Amino acid sequence: MKEINIPCVVHVYDDRDQLTADVKDLMESAVSARDSAYAPYSDFKVGAALLLDNGEVITGSNQENASYPSGLCAERTVVYYAGAKYPDAKFLKMCITAASSKSATFDPIPPCGACRQAIVEYEIKQESPIEIYFMGASGKVMKSHSLANLLPLVFDKSVL
Repeated sequence: MKEINIPCVVHVYDDRDQLTADVKDLMESAVSARDSAYAPYSDFKVGAALLLDNGEVITGSNQENASYPSGLCAERTVVYYAGAKYPDAKFLKMCITAASSKSATFDPIPPCGACRQAIVEYEIKQESPIEIYFMGASGKVMKSHSLANLLPLVFDKSVL
């Protein structure tokens, strides 16, 4: 047997004020998107904002449904919309924020597994990383230089 160590490197900022101006603005867009989330079942609202290489900023929020599997996360909402509307644009940076009305969300909340898989598809397609910033309602912000860093054993077309 052989053991392989796969590191995941993230940078941690104490709060949004430590972010560069462009990322801070992008995170503010994510916070605004979070406020428009439709989450009557979980009371867990998520917002995402995506910066494209053409300068466009796309935002999205989670949209729940009484038939739970029919809902969609904020990250996939924004990624699929951007992919459909701007199929040739590269995704540069994504900011994600989540807040619960049931408990405090001060720790950074990363994208779920399904969203990681959806985002990494675009990293592979564009052959360049997408910076991912994520936080709770407030407090610390984590940054990953790419989605593949958060999902190191990627399932992609090479295995099909």
